[in-house]
Amino acid sequence: MVSLRFPFLFSQPQKPPVTGRSRRSFSTIACSVAAAAAGATVVASQDRSNPFLRDALNFFRSNFNRSSPVWGSLSLAADPSPVNDPKTGVAFPSVLGDSRRLLGIGLRRKCVMGLKNIDVYAFGVYADNGDINKVLGEKYGKASASEIEKKDLIDDLMESDICMTVRLQIVYGRLSIRSVRSAFAESVGNRLQKFGGSDNKELLQRFTSQFKDEFKIPRGSIIDLSRERDNVLHTTIDGKEVGSIQSNLLCRSILDLYIGDDPFDRRAKEDIEFNLASCIQK
Repeated sequence: MVSLRFPFLFSQPQKPPVTGRSRRSFSTIACSVAAAAAGATVVASQDRSNPFLRDALNFFRSNFNRSSPVWGSLSLAADPSPVNDPKTGVAFPSVLGDSRRLLGIGLRRKCVMGLKNIDVYAFGVYADNGDINKVLGEKYGKASASEIEKKDLIDDLMESDICMTVRLQIVYGRLSIRSVRSAFAESVGNRLQKFGGSDNKELLQRFTSQFKDEFKIPRGSIIDLSRERDNVLHTTIDGKEVGSIQSNLLCRSILDLYIGDDPFDRRAKEDIEFNLASCIQK
């Protein structure tokens, strides 16, 4: 999975873009960094149709330490354009509702009969911007990026009362709701056992029973798993509500699939950590 680093802006004069190959398409952005020691400025400009941004961002990441004083002046660009996953072609809105900001996208792959991997769904992880600033900003806002322990940051994100959504967009055309139910029974069941012990069969059944046989999930279908206030897990399929369950354990178990210690897409988790830290430090 290729890396997703969201656009950052700050008030330095722009220069021509750094060119090179790229597999990632983004909306128009500019990145500029003033290096105090060298007095150098690097700017990368990119729109969805040209292939320059990835190398520009790689240059930015390899040449500037995130603990640099200029790093704290970065702010997320308020770009409402969708973000495309280049591997699947799936587009994710940069904001859900009024305030849930996209932190990263990834891909769930599954090995079939030990022979090949299939792309099952692309996913996007969102968190409420106000909650992030209020809950995590108080603890991490004054720390430099190098001082933030990423594991602690993600643990706090999962444990705090921060509204979040994991959006799943189906890319495998022959996926059945029964397969989804079975996959969640295995993956969520393992997490429930990890965090809460073995006596959680009833909770798991309540969750998986929401995915009834009447639902059809062709390619392009959207499943939203949202943690609302007071740890209520709210589930929708193509915008239709299918159930709500209040359980801190279940919410933690769902989030752990995507941003925990053993996530479905490790590179996506790294991107989420990067963007979350940048959100806090803006």
